Amino acid sequence: MDETARDGGRRTASQAAGDAAERLVAERLATRGWRILGRNVHAGRSELDIVAVDPGPPERLVVVEVRWRRSREFGLAEESFDRRKRSHLRSGLARLLEAGSLPNGVALPRLPVALDLAVVEPGDRGRPAVRLYRDALTG
Repeated sequence: MDETARDGGRRTASQAAGDAAERLVAERLATRGWRILGRNVHAGRSELDIVAVDPGPPERLVVVEVRWRRSREFGLAEESFDRRKRSHLRSGLARLLEAGSLPNGVALPRLPVALDLAVVEPGDRGRPAVRLYRDALTG
């Protein structure tokens, strides 16, 4: 789904930057051989940033939560991935698995399931830095 279509094109600068971070992470994962099944997937009251298949090994069905920061002035992006956010994502992931498919009908493969965290922040020479944390659902 095109990000601007979600609310009729009225995106704040912060939302647009978040959309760009999600797009960047999806592109980087795809270049590593990941198969992107969906972006901004609604599952119950949750929105899952990226649903993909990580080729592994081991191959896994992964929900990737993308967090970004323009600067470290207010802390690391990782710090915003708190217990409440993890709980919300667990709920969305459970609903997605219960449905067995994405809202657009794409069937979910039967694979081990994980939640990864991707962090995007400014890097060297203005190029964004991306860090991926595997199995971030624990904790």
